[in-house]
Amino acid sequence: MRTRRRTTPIRVGDVIVGGDAPVSVQSMAKTDTRDIESTTRQINDLGNAGCQIVRLAVPDLEAASALGAIRNRVAVPIVADIHFDYRLAIAAIGAGVAALRLNPGNISRREHLRKIVSRARERDIPIRIGVNSGSLPHDYRSGERLAERMVSVAMEQVHMLEEMDFHLIKVSLKAPDVLTTVEAYRLIADRIPYPLHMGVTGAGPPFTGAVRSTLGIGLLLSMGIGDTIRVSLSGDPGLEVDAGREILGSLHLIDPGASVISCPTCGRTSLDIPGIASRVSGRLRSVRQPIRVAIMGCVVNGPGECRDADVGIAGGDNKVLVYRAGVFSHSVPPQDAYDAISAEIDLLLGIRSNETPQDTR
Repeated sequence: MRTRRRTTPIRVGDVIVGGDAPVSVQSMAKTDTRDIESTTRQINDLGNAGCQIVRLAVPDLEAASALGAIRNRVAVPIVADIHFDYRLAIAAIGAGVAALRLNPGNISRREHLRKIVSRARERDIPIRIGVNSGSLPHDYRSGERLAERMVSVAMEQVHMLEEMDFHLIKVSLKAPDVLTTVEAYRLIADRIPYPLHMGVTGAGPPFTGAVRSTLGIGLLLSMGIGDTIRVSLSGDPGLEVDAGREILGSLHLIDPGASVISCPTCGRTSLDIPGIASRVSGRLRSVRQPIRVAIMGCVVNGPGECRDADVGIAGGDNKVLVYRAGVFSHSVPPQDAYDAISAEIDLLLGIRSNETPQDTR
């Protein structure tokens, strides 16, 4: 993997984006922002899942007026997503949001943009220039490739903010097409010093969206491009966070936390590997300790994978082999497989928890 592109860091609440800071994971609340209770609950759920920044839609002044109450009830920094009405951005800044996301061209009058910039500068609030392929003017540079058009729009907005002596800038260039998205980010990466927020917009329902997002974001991160990411899915925003953390963990850009290794199964398998793996993944979802659990169906690859894991099970002839710290421990009947691996996880987490105070003295 290439050396990461160096960018000028900005601060979104207590999260540093760019520079030497780790790549952060974002999501967007899918509640009505005017519903303070449900929005607060979803943001806190996302924070517990490992989300570091949450964006909220601000369609009107009622939603903007709810931002202050929401902000006071959550620990995760909030980004206000603003379109068309500059007064919503001013109200969001007054409510104490950590950042703004503006779509180029939606706030067309320069004096309105200047008012937003002036308030953002006073509060040290960064602005994300968020370019989506679907919101480009139909006739804008129609002879160019879509990625080039997206970059041109973004650069116009960057120059506009720079002319206003504003440099707390973050940029995103998203399209539903993976290759267009990758091309756009590659084109702009060497042209600006600002952090890049990455994602594939309109990626689709959970399975399709996760595949497209992983491909696009993963390709760019492997090139050293990207400072913060969002996996956009038509579904539970918690899945966006899980997918984002998995991408970063798989590329060793963050500590992956708990991970499950499981085999795809075949005719040699006598265990319910999908069921056991799903149950184990569910119970480890909120575990941040870097543990590796192997759930394997037979003795071909099973023992080897278990030896590389903290705990693991491998199916055998009418029995299940249980491994602890890479060493065979004991065997149990197949019907006790889940209970056996669950007990090993409990033991491991208990040991790790007991070790924590000693490690931090």
